[in-house]
Amino acid sequence: MRVRMEEDMDVGIQMAPLIDCVFLLLIFFLVATTLKKIEKELPLDLPEAAATVSRQVEDAMTIISIDRQGGLYLGSEPVGQGYLNEKLRELAGRNPDWRIRIDADREAPVWAAVQVLDICAFENLHNVGLKTKQTPQAQL
Repeated sequence: MRVRMEEDMDVGIQMAPLIDCVFLLLIFFLVATTLKKIEKELPLDLPEAAATVSRQVEDAMTIISIDRQGGLYLGSEPVGQGYLNEKLRELAGRNPDWRIRIDADREAPVWAAVQVLDICAFENLHNVGLKTKQTPQAQL
C-alpha cells in the first residue's frame, strides 16, 4: 500500500516512545542488579588457630568487630554497647537462629569479646562464631 505524503509534512523521530524505552531499560537494570552495600574492611590482626573450619561468607550474618582498644563495630560502623544491645535484640526478635560472627583483633582485650558474647547469650542468640586465620601448615 502506498502512502502519499504531501511535501509540507515533516518526517521526524517520535521522542515519547524512545523515552519510554529508555525508562523501561533503566528500571530493568535497576531491578536485575543487586545493590549490595560494600563494607570496608577493618584492619584487624586475627588470632591464629590450628583447627579452623573454612566456611563461605554468608549474606545472612551479622559481623561484630573488636579492635585493639576494645572498640565495637557493627559491620564497619563504630557502635557503643547500648546500640549493639538494641540491634542484637532486634535480630533475636526476628530470627533467634541468626548467625553472629565476631572478628576480634589478637591484641583486643578479652573483656570486650566476653561482653559481646554475654550480650548475645542474654538475647538468646546462640549461633555465634569467632573468626580466626589458619596457621600455615608445617612442611613435611
